Amino acid sequence: MVFTHDTAAALQSAVALVNTADHPDTLTTVEALAEFYAEHEYSGGHARDEAELEAVRAVRAPVRELLTSHRDAAVELVNTILADAVAVPRLVRHDRLDWHIHAIADEAPLAERIMVETAMAMIDVIRADELNRLATCAADDCAGLVLDLSRNRSRRYCSTGCGNREAVAAYRARQRA
Repeated sequence: MVFTHDTAAALQSAVALVNTADHPDTLTTVEALAEFYAEHEYSGGHARDEAELEAVRAVRAPVRELLTSHRDAAVELVNTILADAVAVPRLVRHDRLDWHIHAIADEAPLAERIMVETAMAMIDVIRADELNRLATCAADDCAGLVLDLSRNRSRRYCSTGCGNREAVAAYRARQRA
């Protein structure tokens, strides 16, 4: 395993959140946010209202910036996010998870928790010098993010759909030639 469970989960959630902004935007309703919250097993409160939806939608751009930044810029962003949130790391164990780190109160707004959890995960990515595990989708018509946790670092597409479209396009190009 490249990263601990909580780091990998936070990175996967952050990439999934950023990718909800791609065409079409899939995070447009309170119900869609509730599904996202449940799918990514966030701990802590969830207001289930329009204000929370808009706040979470608003962090997609800063999360994208953090995940796609070069090392020095990522360090600066992580430090800023953690300082702004007055993050205080602590070990916790809950549900079926063993000891892991939380750095913000469970009562904090979901958007703030997402930012802090992503920043905490990026600490591990930066320290391991593994920023190349985060990339933009290789599909020509996609700006989605890719998190490659594979051993051989072979993941190039943000989704199966993008990979399939590119494979079909390559096949058709070979047939034309």
